[in-house]
Amino acid sequence: MRVAVGGLHTECSTYNPVLMTEGDFTVWRGDEMIGKPYFDVLKRHEAEYLPTFYARNIAGGPIARETYESFKAEFVAALTAALPLDGLYLAMHGALFVEDMEDAEGDWISSAREVVGEDCVIAASYDLHGNLSQRIIDALDVYSTYRTAPHIDIPETQARAVDMLFRALAGERPGIVWAPIPVVLPGERTSTEDEPAKSLYARLPDIDAVEGIWDASLNVGYVWADEPRATAAAIMTGTDIPALKAAAEKLAQAYWDARDDFSFGTQTGSIVESVSAALASATHPVVLAESGDNPTGGGVGDRAEVLSELLDQGATDVVFAGICDKPAVDACFAAGEGARIPLSIGATLDPGSTPWKGEVVVKTLADDPAPQLRQAVVTIEGVTLVLSARRRPYHDIANFTALGLDPAAARIVVVKSGYLSPELAPLANPPIMILSSGVVDQYVERLERHRKAVETYPFDTGFAYVPEARPSARAKP
Repeated sequence: MRVAVGGLHTECSTYNPVLMTEGDFTVWRGDEMIGKPYFDVLKRHEAEYLPTFYARNIAGGPIARETYESFKAEFVAALTAALPLDGLYLAMHGALFVEDMEDAEGDWISSAREVVGEDCVIAASYDLHGNLSQRIIDALDVYSTYRTAPHIDIPETQARAVDMLFRALAGERPGIVWAPIPVVLPGERTSTEDEPAKSLYARLPDIDAVEGIWDASLNVGYVWADEPRATAAAIMTGTDIPALKAAAEKLAQAYWDARDDFSFGTQTGSIVESVSAALASATHPVVLAESGDNPTGGGVGDRAEVLSELLDQGATDVVFAGICDKPAVDACFAAGEGARIPLSIGATLDPGSTPWKGEVVVKTLADDPAPQLRQAVVTIEGVTLVLSARRRPYHDIANFTALGLDPAAARIVVVKSGYLSPELAPLANPPIMILSSGVVDQYVERLERHRKAVETYPFDTGFAYVPEARPSARAKP
């Protein structure tokens, strides 16, 4: 069996003014892909694997059209060179947005179908925060999405997709049925660790066990993309089309019925309220998650309002990681460790925010041959702040310790995040999510919504919904 592998994996907020370009992505080409642990799932089956092109980046703004077209051309060329093919596995995210383009995943996946032909089996794995369209569904034979948020089941999802691919290659040809759900909510209100998402996702293994159903998937969608396909969806893969339709409609109805029950599974507050609560806490470290500027959700990562509030309230023993500000990092490197310098911090990428200005002491410089990877640690009164030359998260303990910082020893830790990562969550005593402004604002109703295809909750209320499952064009009755 000849099976190609590829994909384009990122998440794009249409409200983020900073375009993604080629240099922002990690790109793997050809045989380089097979040696990566991310593709260890391929070891589950013997085949002649033909790696093509794979690129990924943390969430951010739209992809520059030139960058997307360059990536797509390279992928299509590698895919064409690999012909003939029996199968194709696509590792996708599902929330691409390309400037001046409608439905970027639909373009990528349908282009792949045009190359490989109608007889090739195409399987895709997705993030549950991905958005779908009929164009995407019509080009696929197999689909599976993550079942956890925070995402701790990525290998398991890849395994389901690849196992179904090889099951199809063995002779059983599945189809896909999906039921769009006119609801789209932030991931922080739909975490699978909290109800009602926890119970909804707990249904999926039992649906998988139904005769004729291979996989049950549930997407919550990506709310910070103002585009027609941004909704939740129930998606079924299998061979019994009536069973797939019934299961998709039942799951879609359950999600719709629970729409008012989704909530944040942690303490929340405004910037002022959250900082005040952290200072009043008898336990520590308090971990403040600045949700409106979360780079892994599509935030810019350069807002300084939380820093300003910490200083205004006289907070001490604070570790804040971090704020993206390349000019500030460059100024720190020019001054050197130990220097006391005036600095403007924040608002270098997003003109909609306000910088903090004052005097800092340069504590640590973390150099790198690539200037965009440099970091600087500065102290401002009682706050130790990490500055990064480019957008990035600080969601792993190693991100702190690599800079000589111990978050467990701090009284307050601040990260730009939504729900906390699996590494930071156990540290938080307690966690507090700051409902701050930004391009990934948790109060999504405050965001402009111009491109809805249908009435969609929570932007619209008081409308009726009856699930209607739709088969793929490739699904056999």
